[in-house]
Amino acid sequence: MGIYLNPGNEEFKNTINKMIYVDKSLLIEKIGTYSKAINQYICISRPRRFGKSTDANMLVAYYSKGCDSHNLFNHLKISNTENYQKDLNQHNVIHLNMQDFLSMTNSIEDMLILLSEEVIFELTQKYPVTTSRNILSLVLSRIFSQYNESFIFIIDEWDCVFRDFKQDKEAQEKYLDFLRNLLKDKSYVKMCYMTGILPIKKYGTHSALNMFDEISMIEPRSYSEFMGFTEEEVKALCEEYNVDFTMMQYWYNGYHLKENISIYSPRSVTASIADHNFLNYWSQTETFEALKEYIDLNFDGLKEDITAMMAGMKVDIDISSFQNDMTTFHSKDDVMTLLIHLGYLGYDSINQKVYIPNNEVNGTFITSVKNSNWNIVSTMLKNSKNLLEATWNLDAKKVAEYIQEAHYETSILQYNDENALSYTISLAYIAAKEFYTIVRELPTGKGYADIAFIPKMDKPAMLIELKYNHDVETGIDQIKKKNYPKGLEHYQNNLLLISISYDKTTKEHSCMIEKLG
Repeated sequence: MGIYLNPGNEEFKNTINKMIYVDKSLLIEKIGTYSKAINQYICISRPRRFGKSTDANMLVAYYSKGCDSHNLFNHLKISNTENYQKDLNQHNVIHLNMQDFLSMTNSIEDMLILLSEEVIFELTQKYPVTTSRNILSLVLSRIFSQYNESFIFIIDEWDCVFRDFKQDKEAQEKYLDFLRNLLKDKSYVKMCYMTGILPIKKYGTHSALNMFDEISMIEPRSYSEFMGFTEEEVKALCEEYNVDFTMMQYWYNGYHLKENISIYSPRSVTASIADHNFLNYWSQTETFEALKEYIDLNFDGLKEDITAMMAGMKVDIDISSFQNDMTTFHSKDDVMTLLIHLGYLGYDSINQKVYIPNNEVNGTFITSVKNSNWNIVSTMLKNSKNLLEATWNLDAKKVAEYIQEAHYETSILQYNDENALSYTISLAYIAAKEFYTIVRELPTGKGYADIAFIPKMDKPAMLIELKYNHDVETGIDQIKKKNYPKGLEHYQNNLLLISISYDKTTKEHSCMIEKLG
């Protein structure tokens, strides 16, 4: 058993022994079938904290000759498949975490030298071969020639060079050349599974890794259920640990992939269950400046689109020009495409639209915008708390004034129906996310409340009825006639009924607030 050649199964053993573990072992069958029938080169890219390293460690534990993993997999789903025993611990595996090598060196050259020396050292301990030059691909070719031994490569954090050396094109090209020379058209490669955040970089003659089939948040193909926790898996965890699934959905659901499968960040779900709380866990390992850097780029329409998405809208996107790196941007579409890969945005592939996926991510956008030089929008977000205070104080006149101001300041939200009005309300009340779970069209009796504010702490619950070209009294009457408060019986003693209307002729907002209890 080596560190890189045929490593053990300790990392995967630690994973399945944790309090919360979701069985993703059928990925092994998927990868095995795909590599044998279609292509042995597979690159899966998805955001950080979405289980990439966990899956890589699982594949190592399953394939590696350096350990016996029967006791780890015998109770998992993969054990019920036809070829389970055939490949279990039957292959030479070379496991490389590129970030580890990069962290131990100061340049790409040093990184590649260290990687080669370490792997060659382990290879020649097991397979005594000599080559004219100490080049990793030559050593592997010699081993295949003399011993007829091939290898499964499992490469984690493959794209770290493009994230840590964003501006160094020469270093990136050297790295791609190394990978191409190591992997492309080599008889010793039985399979190569790579994972990272970014898709494979392609430019000029260095479309070097075009032998890979790429799976991503934009093009998940048939791998959607393995890109994160599925809704069914999250629901099962909520039942097991007695967690409110509706709240889990509100906070962490929103990445809707091609096969109509919703996925959640494993980090967010497991941390929420362990802490018995709903917080922004996914972005805790990265400050809001990481997002701010991109949304502050001065491309026409970017800020307007971000503002619209923060209000709950989806906006059009063209993903075709993205260069698969973190610096080559020619338009707002390139920036937003990167944010899809980073997990900050969800992608609707059917309608070719992009959106903020959930409350957790929206919180990061709020923080980033508040600390940006967005002038009017930043001021509006900061004023949102004043609107909330006015609502709690039953100051309907002041509430109408704040909504009016929010509408003027977000001219992209053109009114033509109640749905458009709701986007302005959602954005104006954005500070309420600190105190409330906000649900649009909550079933509450005989109908739907347009926007419901369900308190997380000792605050009044709120139901907002939106009216377009109707008086505010109609909105309050509708709430009562449709028995909206019935769905919030335990808040009956502290419930605000709010009607907000927009008059298309006068272009004025009006508000009426009534307190129950």
